[in-house]
Amino acid sequence: MRRRGDAVDGVMLLDKPLGLSSNRALQTVRRLLNAQKAGHTGTLDPLATGLLPLCFGNATKFSADLLHAEKRYEARVMLGVETATGDAEGEVTARADASHLTFADLEGVLDCFRGEIEQIPPMYSALKRDGECLYEIARRGETVERERRRVTIHELTVSDWESTADGVFFTMKTLVSKGTYIRVLAEDIGRALGVGAHLRTLRRTGVGDLTIDEAVSWEALEKATTDEARALLSPVDRLLSTLPRIELSAPDADRFRHGQRIALGSPRSIDLLRVYAAGELLGTARTDERGTLHPVRLLAQA
Repeated sequence: MRRRGDAVDGVMLLDKPLGLSSNRALQTVRRLLNAQKAGHTGTLDPLATGLLPLCFGNATKFSADLLHAEKRYEARVMLGVETATGDAEGEVTARADASHLTFADLEGVLDCFRGEIEQIPPMYSALKRDGECLYEIARRGETVERERRRVTIHELTVSDWESTADGVFFTMKTLVSKGTYIRVLAEDIGRALGVGAHLRTLRRTGVGDLTIDEAVSWEALEKATTDEARALLSPVDRLLSTLPRIELSAPDADRFRHGQRIALGSPRSIDLLRVYAAGELLGTARTDERGTLHPVRLLAQA
């Protein structure tokens, strides 16, 4: 059976707006591009904005690699109020007076949250227990045990301290490992200060080496024709730009396309690299200690 849509290859670096789910964004852009195959590289909550890489065609082969990438976020945090969801959408569950705190107090607890730390995933998350998402359980008013996870906070800086009649706020910028919950990080910082906290806003500014500066706005896409939207796609190998690159000869490229291993002749062990022939991306591979090239993912050939 012929698949609906066209064989469109590329990556749309989208600046996802507030209130839009990642899946709705993906399906809307897919229809705009009239693309056969689509996928994303990890979801953003509807209340979060920012960088959402959307993959089409051959790019979907490499979308899983970005699930493991480090991510950058910028968040506005309110101290003294905890909510059921850890963000501004949830029902308030606790209040405390934070007016006595200073910016120096905040800076004084941050070292506890830099480097490798443990987090308990929130109930309002897409993690599953016995096939059911935790947020579905939470919406019934139930709570289940969650195992602690080890995550890494590579960078954590704070600024824009504001103590007003409405509350105490600050801005937090982070670079974090896969699986880090920024909502939980904000809550835990608030608890370390003795007053609790929640996120007012959350914006993702980077995924791996992809940045929000490269992203296309939702408003621009809404006005675009199919051809104009396709022109906004980044090439498939934009997802792989941090990997070492190797060029193969025509005979070796033919063998690689058929999934065969190739003896490179010089011992070097590389976990993952991108493979080209005559400037064309063929896929990804790894090399072992003997210098043998092992195909990992191959692009579909036209």
